[in-house]
Amino acid sequence: MLTFEEVKALDRNSEFLGVPASMLMENAGKGVADIVRNIGKKNVLFFCGMGNNGGDGFVAARHLMNNCNVKVILLGSPDDIKTENAKENYRKIKDVVEEIDNVNVSDEIKKSDIVVDAMLGIGVKGRLREPYIGCVMLLNKSGKFVVSVDVPTGLGTKTIVKPKITVTFHDVKEGMNEKNSGKIIVKKIGIPEDAEKYTGPGEMVYYPLPKKDSHKGENGVVLIIGGGPYSGAPALAGLAAYRTGADLAHIATPKKTYPIIASYSPNLVVAPLSSDVLVEEDVKQLLRLSSKVDSVVIGPGLGNAEETKKAVKMFVKKCSKPLVVDASAFDALTIDDIKNKNGVVTPHRNEFKRLTGAELSDDVDKNVKVVERFARKTRMTILLKGSIDIVSNGRKTKLNRMGNPGMSVGGTGDVLSGVIGGLLAKNVSSFNAARMAAFINGFAGDLAFEEKSYSLLATDVVEKIPEVLKRFL
Repeated sequence: MLTFEEVKALDRNSEFLGVPASMLMENAGKGVADIVRNIGKKNVLFFCGMGNNGGDGFVAARHLMNNCNVKVILLGSPDDIKTENAKENYRKIKDVVEEIDNVNVSDEIKKSDIVVDAMLGIGVKGRLREPYIGCVMLLNKSGKFVVSVDVPTGLGTKTIVKPKITVTFHDVKEGMNEKNSGKIIVKKIGIPEDAEKYTGPGEMVYYPLPKKDSHKGENGVVLIIGGGPYSGAPALAGLAAYRTGADLAHIATPKKTYPIIASYSPNLVVAPLSSDVLVEEDVKQLLRLSSKVDSVVIGPGLGNAEETKKAVKMFVKKCSKPLVVDASAFDALTIDDIKNKNGVVTPHRNEFKRLTGAELSDDVDKNVKVVERFARKTRMTILLKGSIDIVSNGRKTKLNRMGNPGMSVGGTGDVLSGVIGGLLAKNVSSFNAARMAAFINGFAGDLAFEEKSYSLLATDVVEKIPEVLKRFL
């Protein structure tokens, strides 16, 4: 069952894989026409809206014109059709189209045998407006055989078309059932299997764009807990969070690395801890700092001192904020220590074994089942890093094949954790944050590889993140 956002994601991923939206619209309309033709009636009236749902209707009308008496009522002006694909398909049938203001809708319904509802697709919110609400009410009173395209117009609102049949595409849409949609017929329209299986630009539909009047801090504040033995890792995570669109990146780090990290960039807000490594006495301060942020990343550069492991375990158990567990944190934890439904863990193969005790194979499909099982156990999203990343929350799974061997350089995992932290801080769900971050990090890495080849650095990946956002948002 697909949500509105997932439909948009599939369309974008399909185009990324070489299947244009125009082809999907053509296949969708032809599928509707095939169903209508088989009903065996001759007078077919279409109600077409101004978006892609209407475009599907235009295509269906064209395919039926040689077999049926077809008339199309457009619920607006041709100049207001919203997409180029829909406009192009309107132009092909404009001789049988009349604008709603120029017809008697009741009379046209009476003269028809079948009415095709191609007014509004998925994603409608609130109350329907005219002329849509009036058309829906007339259709429901008419007793005519109504076929809805993709979803009944008004699905999710108080006023909904009541069709005999709904021809939906690729999969049933969220909220549809036999009571509100009649007989549901699913038509495949050429969406590639890989568009659903792998991450792509479609994942970016979940990126929350800032409001025009937003203020500092309203678009995400991240806390990175890292450093001690290593100073670069938490800084990379913080810079990646910024480049992903977070408003503020705080870094809590042992006093030894505090001045070093503070010197890397004036953008980083750095707070010193009590000792040269993270210790249990710091947990109280970390919890206080975490109460003021929207997400937390723990692990980059912390090292594996025994007192650090104890502190990590204590903090993870007490932290209630969306949490990214990465890097050195895996030295301190077992799978039973991590229970954060808004969190993401980002192990590579060896870290996953330390965390779970489970052996992974070279078979991606087998590894998917293992990851799904442990994701259900932790109630977190797991992003298993590899040549093909596996992202799962136990119910939904995505693979990611963006990225390249040059990204084996140190620090790219810290960049990934910062991207996830930045997205979690924007109130993106853990699964969507992880799948989006896998794509952003991998695609940024591929852009960096085009310029730097095998000499790319983690900082090169960070600086390519804005290009990914600019290209796909």
